[in-house]
Amino acid sequence: MLRQAMLALSKSRRAERLVTTSPLTADVVARYVAGRGAGDAAAAVQELTRKGLLVTVARLGEEVTDEEGAEAAVGAYLSLLDRLPAGADVSVKLTALGLRLSQRLALGHADRICAAAAARGLTVTLDAEEHDTVARLHAVHTALRREHPDVGVVVQAYLPDSLDRCEKLSGARVRLCKGAYTAPGAYARRADIDRSFVRCLKVLMAGTCYPMVATHDPRLLRIAATLAVLDGRDQTGYELQMLYGVRPAEQARQAQLGARMRVYVPYGDDWYPYLVRRLAERPGNLAFFLRSLVSRR
Repeated sequence: MLRQAMLALSKSRRAERLVTTSPLTADVVARYVAGRGAGDAAAAVQELTRKGLLVTVARLGEEVTDEEGAEAAVGAYLSLLDRLPAGADVSVKLTALGLRLSQRLALGHADRICAAAAARGLTVTLDAEEHDTVARLHAVHTALRREHPDVGVVVQAYLPDSLDRCEKLSGARVRLCKGAYTAPGAYARRADIDRSFVRCLKVLMAGTCYPMVATHDPRLLRIAATLAVLDGRDQTGYELQMLYGVRPAEQARQAQLGARMRVYVPYGDDWYPYLVRRLAERPGNLAFFLRSLVSRR
């Protein structure tokens, strides 16, 4: 129930105004968001790569409502690419590229970003969004792979069709996550989402995909490692992904053990929806956040 309430709060304009105008939230935002601009993100990336971690960088902002906003998002990503080291990935939300306006528009913008990324030795992953965009997300991904076979896509385990999605993604880079949104008929109980995650993971590990296992859950991490061994994958055959600011000690430990450990690094001004969805995923952080609203300690 708390998760559902937090996800509803992530869409509240009134709550957003209250939180984003408070001068007391800076510390908690800085814990999970790598600054406001591409330069801030680049500095965070440099520090993470120094520790042997891989990165995927996301510019916060979604649900663009006009072509000018979509074009601005493309420009921001093209500028970001010049600041990232080879081997980095960028996570792109298609609604930031105009998906709500036109699937064709978003495809064209994504194609530009993918081409520029490939020229710099980088990859692109199409990021998770609301359930009503999923069909178009995968349609754009299919189209992009004809010219950019390395473009990745997310599958959210909380959606009932997630297993079917995984079975159809032959040879693709697939980020499997639990999901941080809501949807009619979706799995809501943690146990059901976890079971869906494992079913999807079994398909990805046994198939021809490159699995990107996006979870902080110790039990699911152990299952992923076990499945990799059973399916004959070494540590180069899949990767782990965790969020910036969440379990950093575990991220470092996994990298030291030889895992391909990639950190999702968000940046930008539009941090409120992202942050509240993160709190919904990890309610234990809610007390930390609430304290920051009433105290500078």
